[in-house]
Amino acid sequence: MGSYLNPGNLSFRGSLRSKIYVDKSELICRTNEVLFTEQKYICVSRPRRFGKSMAANMLSAYYDRNENTEGLFHNLAISKDKTYKENLNRYDVIKLNMQEFLSMSDTIEEMLGMIRNYLISDFQETFPDVRFRDKQNLIQVMKDVFSYTKCPFIILIDEWDCLFREYKQNKEAQKKYLDFLRAWLKDKDYVALAYMTGILPIKKYGSHSALNMFTEYSMTNPREMAEYFGFTEAEVKKLCQKYNQNFEETQAWYDGYELVAVNGQNKVYYSIYSPKSVVDAMLSGVFDNYWNQTETYEALKAYIRLNFDGLKDAIIQMLAGERIQINTGTFSNDMTSFQGKDDVLTLLIHLGYLSYHWPDKTVTIPNKEVSQEYINAISTMDWTEVTASVEASRQLLENLWNMNEDAVAEGIDKSHREISILQYNNENALSCTINLAFYFAREYYTIIRELPTGKGFADVCFIPRKLHLDKPAIVMELKWDKNVSGAISQIKEKHYVDALKEYHGNLLLVGITYEKSEKKHHCVIEKLCKD
Repeated sequence: MGSYLNPGNLSFRGSLRSKIYVDKSELICRTNEVLFTEQKYICVSRPRRFGKSMAANMLSAYYDRNENTEGLFHNLAISKDKTYKENLNRYDVIKLNMQEFLSMSDTIEEMLGMIRNYLISDFQETFPDVRFRDKQNLIQVMKDVFSYTKCPFIILIDEWDCLFREYKQNKEAQKKYLDFLRAWLKDKDYVALAYMTGILPIKKYGSHSALNMFTEYSMTNPREMAEYFGFTEAEVKKLCQKYNQNFEETQAWYDGYELVAVNGQNKVYYSIYSPKSVVDAMLSGVFDNYWNQTETYEALKAYIRLNFDGLKDAIIQMLAGERIQINTGTFSNDMTSFQGKDDVLTLLIHLGYLSYHWPDKTVTIPNKEVSQEYINAISTMDWTEVTASVEASRQLLENLWNMNEDAVAEGIDKSHREISILQYNNENALSCTINLAFYFAREYYTIIRELPTGKGFADVCFIPRKLHLDKPAIVMELKWDKNVSGAISQIKEKHYVDALKEYHGNLLLVGITYEKSEKKHHCVIEKLCKD
């Protein structure tokens, strides 16, 4: 066993011993399918703490022929697959964490030299009987070993893209790194599987990629890899039952990543949860922001403050719950080559700060936890109008509960004046203002826009989550340049309240209108009790 050649299974054993382990071993079915095929090159990109390293450790433990690991897998889902036995412990495994090498070196040349030397050293120690034609040439050394053993390699590379995050501006270093990977991996008979993980998809140069042999599974195009990174909704529900935690609250805090797996004509939609955050919440019993334990809001701040037309408007609209149309096709898969706001928003998808909705090509802020990171970042920027509106939203919600109609109308007026960059010419724009003005309501409510009622759509519904049933539900009807009393009448006439089938308790009917001539909002509130 070497440091990088057949490195053993201690890391995966540690995962199995953890208090919370979610079985993702069916990923091995996917990798077994592509062994020795043209599709044997796989690159999976996901945000931090989405289980990428754990998956690489699992693959290493499964394929490594240095030790029998059947005891680790016999209770996992992969053990039921027909390819399980034929590939278990059958290969020489090379496992590298590129961040480790980057941290130990000062230049790209030193980093690549270290990789070559350390791997060659492992080969020489493991295969002393092999006659090496060129002991300084990694590719030739691996060819000689393969010729001797007839056993191909499983090559696992974790944090493959760390150089692009650390050497953001050094194009020459990036190119040397990609050229090294291409020369080492492409069209080599000794490769049974090359599997890379990172945050960013593979860097493009011009119209092509230096690593164009890889099939990529990213946050924007996850396909059959969608369910294997992050926790699915079914997995989170099981954890909530086991640890006696409220699923609805977990969903509000940590859900929101929509990934689509496409298999022929069939599409399967997965709601993916941030695993690090879910685990922390389950073990601590506290719903909180665990995102900043993986990366500070300063990283987000650096991107949302970039001066691209429409970027600030898009961020504000998403804070208000809007979906923003996006073109991901121009993104160069790095952290510097931005052509406009769409490239910045695409990077934020890959970093986990946005969720990509594949069917309509839109993005949203995924959940309460990530939304708080935006607020943290904005609070230290010059977006004072947004910060003021969010801070005022707590009092605005209190005024709504207290049925203080004038104070609610005045608070919405104030929010509209402060966020004047939003076009204000229809009910949709009014809805955006309302959602941002009531930002703090997310602390207690699930907010649904255009809730189907059977006789139309209720514009906005605030439904208290189970941990907050002391708060009243709210059905809100918005009108543009119309009499405000008509809003309440519409709620009653179209029986919008009936859509809240499972809710019983206090309910506020709220009508809000904006009169263009006065440039003012008006509000009426009625209270009732739903049995």
